[in-house]
Formats: sequence, C-alpha cells, structure tokens
Amino acid sequence: MTQHVAVIGAGIVGVSTGIWLRRAGFDVTIIDRSGPGRGTSHGNAGILAACAMVPVTSPGLIRKAPGMLMSPDFPLFLRWAYLPKLAPWLVKYLANANDADTRRIAAGIAPIVTDSVSQHKALTGDAGLGHWVTESDYCFGYRDRAAFDAESYTWGLRREAGFAPELIEGDAVREYEPGVSREISCVAVVKDHGFIRDPGGYVAALAAAFEAGGGRILIADVKDFDLSGGNISAVETSEGRIDCDQAVLATGVWSKPLMRKLGLNVPLESERGYHIVFEAAENGPTRPMMIASGKFVATPMAQGVRCAGVVELGGLDAGPSKAPLKMLRRQAKAAFPRMTATQEIEWLGHRPAPSDSLPLIGQIGKTGVWTGFGHHHIGLTGGPKTGRLLAGLMSGQPTNMDMAPYAPERFRN
Repeated sequence: MTQHVAVIGAGIVGVSTGIWLRRAGFDVTIIDRSGPGRGTSHGNAGILAACAMVPVTSPGLIRKAPGMLMSPDFPLFLRWAYLPKLAPWLVKYLANANDADTRRIAAGIAPIVTDSVSQHKALTGDAGLGHWVTESDYCFGYRDRAAFDAESYTWGLRREAGFAPELIEGDAVREYEPGVSREISCVAVVKDHGFIRDPGGYVAALAAAFEAGGGRILIADVKDFDLSGGNISAVETSEGRIDCDQAVLATGVWSKPLMRKLGLNVPLESERGYHIVFEAAENGPTRPMMIASGKFVATPMAQGVRCAGVVELGGLDAGPSKAPLKMLRRQAKAAFPRMTATQEIEWLGHRPAPSDSLPLIGQIGKTGVWTGFGHHHIGLTGGPKTGRLLAGLMSGQPTNMDMAPYAPERFRN
C-alpha cells in the first residue's frame, strides 16, 4: 500500500524531501503556513557553500565575543533585553567553542555540504530545472595576507575536507574581480562551488515541479500530531485533520514548539540574519564573495547584488534592528566602492541554530515522525542532501553515512 507522508515546511529542506519522497513512490502532502520559499529559504546568500563545515563556535570565541559585540564594524549583535531568555541556550552553545568539539561538529556537517552542487543537480535534473544552479568559484576577500593567515585554523579544517584555496594577491585581485576595493589585496578562491540567483524563486520552482509530479501543497498552520496509538496517524492543522502514515518536520526554527509536543525540548534559537539587495547593481561582484572583515557574502543575483550575513541574537518576535543593517551597508560600500543601485531592499530572517550546530535528521523514536531542520547557515547548501537522506531512510534504504550525529533523540532528557 502506498504510504501518505505529511511534510511540514515548504522551505528548501521540506520541498527537497517532498520531491525525493515522490520519486521513491510515496504519496506526499507538503504543509506550510505561507507557501513555498517564502521564509528563510528566500532570504539567504544563495551560496551552495560546499566548504562551509566549520561552525561559528570555533576555539577562542568566548574570549573574542565581548570585543566583537562592542565593535560597530563586527557582524555580531545582541538584543540585550532577550539575554535572560537566551542564556540557557547560549551557555550550551559556547561550551562547544573548543578544538575537540569544533572538529566533531565539522566532521558532522561535512557530509551534508561537501557535495552540494551535485546534490542540487540531482534534485533539479529530472525536473528540467538545472538552469537554476550556477556553478562558480566561491571566494573570500581579505585586507591582506596576514588577515588570511589569521584564519589558518578554519582553513586547516577546510583543507582536511578537500577544499584548499588558491590565493590571488595584489593587482591580480582586480583582474579577478574588477569591482572590489583596493583595500582587499588577498582573495582566497575555492573551486567547485555554485550559487542560486533567486533562492525564493528556486524553491517555488521546485515546489511547482513537485506538484506537477503528483504532490500536493496545503497552506495551513500545523497545530499538533495524533500519536494516540504510539505512531503518527495524522497532523492537526488550521484547515483540518490530515491523515498520514509518516510525517517530516522541516519548519526551521519554528520546529521547536512542535518538537515539545513530541516530548523533546530542543535547544534551538533564531540566529537573526539580515540582507540588503542592491537592486540592478553595477560594479559589484561577478561571483559570490565572502568579505572577511564583515563576515557577509555579496552575491550577484537576478534582482541585483545581495549582501547577506550578520549574526544577531534576539529571538523571533522583535522587528529588525538598525545597527546590523547600517553595518552591512557600510561594509558593502567599503568592499565595492563603485557599486551603484537603483534602490535598496532590506530583509530580516531567522536561521535555525541548535546549540551544537548540527541539524536534526532522523526519526523520533519509532513514532513515524522524522526531522529535517536545524541547518543553521547551511540550509540551502544542505537541503537537497537532507531530503534525499530522509527519503532513503523512510524507504528503508541503507545509507553509507553515520546518522548518529544528527539524531533528534540526542536532545531527549
């Protein structure tokens, strides 16, 4: 008998999961409160960041954090009124800022991200959507060689994962990227990456292909699960009861309250991320570039140049802060001094940040409820791989990966 799966969440993870489940022969309904690609999957930097396995919590973070918070030019911000609520998560998060845990986390993230471009191609190929994936270098702009050397720990972990950079220095930087400031005299180039020129449109196109392939999309809020028999039999939504044999929870940071209903209190916080789109920009980057001084990525997109990044801790409810956007605008101007735009569009979204920086991918006990959230900075990068893994696990197919690092049960007290 064909099983019916309810996938909760229509971001890149949920839609990818739905597509791979349909290919495996499942009957699938994706449920989302606002529709495909409208949330965090819309507002990211668009990078298929295969080398992004190093977590924020690297050694030295605790010592450096106070200075980072005090500097108006460093992309770390905190809404101080939220600190009492944030504190329990923050203590657990910072406890990982050591060499052993950083290496453990990097080893867990790597299998999800390192083959990102090929995973996106596998997802889009059969649907005729391969044109959405642009292969490119991914480069990191530094003030000088000393600034690059100061990140030797991070680059060491990237090299161990197979991503050794090619360095471009001096006047050759402008030959490689004409619009970049002369204040950037060292660029580290990593091959075999890619990007998406319209992340929200990409997820919407994937969702349309999912529907064309027999899947269904329901706009509704998910309120609860029916586990009365010990296994999932339905999800309760604002549009009524949806019967199902299995379910996948892929709603990013909004998964936390639903996980509580399943008996798990996941230490998950919003890492509030900002972007500015410089619409119809000229003299910006021609390929994705991480500006090391501001820890943001400038990506040429269909709408213009999107500068995305910044870490702000402050929960889900507060509106945008002015300081992160001012910093992002100032840093973008410094990195690309000749860039012009017809207008600027600001955005705030919420990255799902587990305290151990590892996504939750797996089944909750034997309930038939599966998780696919908590991807922090790697949602777009790792979404297709996550969906493929979940579809395989739910089909009973063996995987050649150790799934223990992602087990949602690690948060059961």
